[in-house]
Amino acid sequence: MSLEITFLGTGSAYPSPARGASALVLRREGQCWLFDCGEGTQTQLMRSHLRAARITKIFITHLHGDHFFGLPGLLCTLSLQSNPDPNKAPVDIYGPLGLRSFLWRSLELSHSQLLFPYAVHELVPTQDQCPAEEFKDFSGWDRGEVPPQGPPGRVVHLDPGEDSYLLAEDEQLVVRAFRLFHRVPSFGFVLEEKPRPGKLNVQRLKDLG
Repeated sequence: MSLEITFLGTGSAYPSPARGASALVLRREGQCWLFDCGEGTQTQLMRSHLRAARITKIFITHLHGDHFFGLPGLLCTLSLQSNPDPNKAPVDIYGPLGLRSFLWRSLELSHSQLLFPYAVHELVPTQDQCPAEEFKDFSGWDRGEVPPQGPPGRVVHLDPGEDSYLLAEDEQLVVRAFRLFHRVPSFGFVLEEKPRPGKLNVQRLKDLG
C-alpha cells in the first residue's frame, strides 16, 4: 500500500495569493482523501497533479471558516464535472456536530443540486474540548426540518472508556478521530495500518538447508 500526501494549503485565517487556507490530500490506491477544505481548495487542486473527481472521503477538523468554507463550492464543482449515477458510492464527509446543517443549508439556499450522493458523519464533541464559554450544543439544530432527501450519515458519540472515535475500517486501514483542545471543539484523525503477514519462501529456505 502506498500513501502520498499533498499540501494544498497551510495558511490560517484566510487564503493569500501565494498560500491557500488549510487543506491536505492523502492519496492511496487511486483514491483521494481530503483533510480540511479552506477557501480556494478547488483552485489549488486544479494547480496540482491530483484529480478532484477521485475524492471519496473528506475530513473536517473543526468549524472555523478557514478549515471548511471551501467545502460547498468544491462539492458543487465536483457535481458539475460528474454524471448522474444511482450506483455511485457516496462521498463520506466527517466532521464536528453542526457540519450537516451547514452543508444542507448552504446547498438549499444556493439551489444547488448535487449529481452524486454524499453522507455526513458528525462527531459529537465533549465539553472539555474548548473553553466553557465557547462550547455550543448543535444537537438540536434543524430537528424536524431536514427533509427525507437530506444527506444521510451517522452521529458518532465517544464510547464510554474510549479515547477515540472509530470512523472507518477496511482490510488495510483503521481510521479514527481523537479529541483536540482548541477555541472550538476540534478533532485530529489517525490512519492506522493493520499488521500485514510477511511472505516466506519455504522452498528457498529448504534449498539453503
